[in-house]
Amino acid sequence: MLYPLIRKFFFALDAETAHGIGMRGTDFLEATGLACLVAKPVTPCPVSAMGLTFPNPVGLAAGLDKNGDHIDALARLGFGFIEIGTITPRPQPGNPRPRLFRIPEAQGIINRMGFNNDGVDKLLENVHNADFPSRGGILGINIGKNAATPIEKAADDYLECLTKVYPVASYVTVNISSPNTKNLRELQKDEALDDLLALLKARQQVLAQRHGRYVPMALKIAPDLDDAQIAAIADALRRHRMDGVIATNTTLSREGVEGMPHADEAGGLSGAPVFRKSTDVLRKLSVALAGELPIIGVGGILSGADALEKIQAGAALVQFYSGFIYRGPELVSEVAHTLAYALNKKV
Repeated sequence: MLYPLIRKFFFALDAETAHGIGMRGTDFLEATGLACLVAKPVTPCPVSAMGLTFPNPVGLAAGLDKNGDHIDALARLGFGFIEIGTITPRPQPGNPRPRLFRIPEAQGIINRMGFNNDGVDKLLENVHNADFPSRGGILGINIGKNAATPIEKAADDYLECLTKVYPVASYVTVNISSPNTKNLRELQKDEALDDLLALLKARQQVLAQRHGRYVPMALKIAPDLDDAQIAAIADALRRHRMDGVIATNTTLSREGVEGMPHADEAGGLSGAPVFRKSTDVLRKLSVALAGELPIIGVGGILSGADALEKIQAGAALVQFYSGFIYRGPELVSEVAHTLAYALNKKV
């Protein structure tokens, strides 16, 4: 019952200000051993995917902890894995504020953050200072391109980030689906995607030999794809032997929030309004891939039932971010319990 009271306080503040205060508060709870006040015990449910064994299939999506400043505090809440980023080679401020808007009537969030982050070197420093990775925790690192980098040079940014994060990541996510970096989604198109994946896979093989370990790589895609685009992406994922795919990022659609305050703000919509669209893409992608690589289902999960529907649609693992804002740490234990029961019953 504690989080609903905390949420009332946070929702009275500007969304980005509240985010900063909330993350510092999470750090305080972890440092003082008081995280148990907001986090419930999590049911174990080991899942194997991408060559990794996850203690449970419930992950934190990228975006909440862009720079890896709060890894240990977030891990204390029971997530089976944590994804940090999106990170870029050089620090950048992102888009002007305000750039984060809640739509509580629909349990949605619109953001146009624009990959604001402190740069890959700062993220690496934070990862080295965290206990979670050294204890065997599964840490995904989400990589992108700087806004100032021309789209035709985007591969250079991805390759630089991949090379730098490879030694410390459990897996790496290639984010080509944010709607808030100009032209980024152009990289999802056939020829551009083929070229990028070919370069990344070649670099992955070099890095695997250099470091003596294979770090899997996943692609994060948008929900705003038609059937032909989904099929083409599935073909590219198979052809380049990618290790996983994350479906999906935020949507440009405003279906489900029409006429609500902030609904006309530019940016990507997440939370409950994107659930159906993202799950439909996940289901179609699952059929197209026919089990050849695992899918991480993300988009609109606000309950254990939502997460289970993602699993039934073909996901091996799930992630959430907006649901965490609306439901708090309780959502982690609820989803973990629901999926542990369902998976032990083979869904």
